[in-house]
Amino acid sequence: MIESAPPISLRHITRRFGPVVANDDVSLELAPGEIHGLVGENGAGKSTLMRVLYGLLQPDSGTIEVAGRAVRIHSPAAAMRLGLGMVHQHFMLVDSLTVAENVTLGREPLGALGSYSPAAAEREVAALAARHGLPVDPGARIETLSVGAQQRVEILKALYHGARVLILDEPTAVLTPQEVDDLFRVLRELQAQGTTIVLITHKLAEVTALAQRVTVMRAGRVVGGGAIAEHPVERMAELMVGHAIPPLHARAHHEECVPLLRVRLLDVLDDRGLQAVKRASFEVHSGEIVGLAGVEGNGQHELVECLAGLRRAQHGDILIADRDCTALTARGRAAAGLAHIPSDRLRRGLVPEMTLAENLVLGRQREPDAGHGPLLPRRALEARAAGVLAEYDVRPPEPGRQARQLSGGNQQKLIAARELSRGAAVVLAAHPTRGVDLGAIAFLHQRLLRERDAGRAVLLVSSELSEILALSDRIFVMYEGRLVHETRPAETDERTLGLHMTGRRGAVAP
Repeated sequence: MIESAPPISLRHITRRFGPVVANDDVSLELAPGEIHGLVGENGAGKSTLMRVLYGLLQPDSGTIEVAGRAVRIHSPAAAMRLGLGMVHQHFMLVDSLTVAENVTLGREPLGALGSYSPAAAEREVAALAARHGLPVDPGARIETLSVGAQQRVEILKALYHGARVLILDEPTAVLTPQEVDDLFRVLRELQAQGTTIVLITHKLAEVTALAQRVTVMRAGRVVGGGAIAEHPVERMAELMVGHAIPPLHARAHHEECVPLLRVRLLDVLDDRGLQAVKRASFEVHSGEIVGLAGVEGNGQHELVECLAGLRRAQHGDILIADRDCTALTARGRAAAGLAHIPSDRLRRGLVPEMTLAENLVLGRQREPDAGHGPLLPRRALEARAAGVLAEYDVRPPEPGRQARQLSGGNQQKLIAARELSRGAAVVLAAHPTRGVDLGAIAFLHQRLLRERDAGRAVLLVSSELSEILALSDRIFVMYEGRLVHETRPAETDERTLGLHMTGRRGAVAP
């Protein structure tokens, strides 16, 4: 007989971080054996709420009930004793240990002499994996596994410790479409065995495909929820952001003209001195967006850094608007007509302690209109910044505010404002919507389309295949440092792209 997961009730949970109220009088019910979607923009409070449930945070007020009994969950260990498990977005595994060692950590099986028994651990983990349909080699070291396999290990670890309520935080963020299919199969099987699953995600189509009920949060409060059949994607999106999300505009008519970015036989080394990009050749024309898809770690990072002038090319040529820029610095490439929206907004895109006005002038501080001498004219910079902040909907639009005080989505819009307001011929956009909320995603998509329709050449690097398919005119797939496939959105789909991304379709060029 299947053991039902205990029902969970969170009643009037409030959690503050100084003056910020992350959870404001939130109540949530989890039924036995359901998949429950928890959705909301970044900063809506959904992850905070689940961290309270898992004992990582303590509520300022409110109660938690498990099976009708009020409990205090002081730590993850206490949560696990109550049958709760959590799989974090960034996995909590020890790379140098085996699968079995990670899964049994803290509850290691002992041998005849009272010491840890690797053989017993591997037997127990193999049996658990078979029982739940989670194929994985118990003796393999974590560092040798794919991202999808590591996620299966995290789920096994939670189940080994007795989880009957499983919380998954953005579980598909780094998975290929095939790995997503595998995960969905596992979650449905766990549900059939009585496990209650909470799915924290911003991918609303996944909630529709998997969940029976949904809870929508905005600004720390629950703003809607109920049966998934009563909440189509458009309704959930509107609840999340507080207004309807406008559709992408149809493409303006613009004939492809000259290639503004040309890359010829490019080889690039990674930080270990190994070849990360292998003989890459492609062009991006004026008036088009070229999408570059691939599982992270297949050379996209090194390619972007090389194009931006942050990493030297071992071999090959880079031309921007017919100018050979292969030997130029990042500053030289910007002067030649390259705008760069980096993948890491805090390490590469902003100086968090600087003001919005100062960040907007970065890279242009030597231009004549930025001022003269060692000090930049603060009032002039702030006056200039005010219009740009308003145009790009950066909130709050206060030029004197520090960049670190903005939300992630507004930090990303600030970077886009600086780069796209330059009028550069070529836009290099690396993961431009990573970690930002639905409203900011829609805004940034519209701005990239506007750049395309203005005749710019846009290279979009993204791990989100829905984004690649929605925005691109042409698509390249990168696998093990090579461009292995070229197609157009009308000729492909996420599943086909995913096969190329894992090397299972298409011949790799010599």
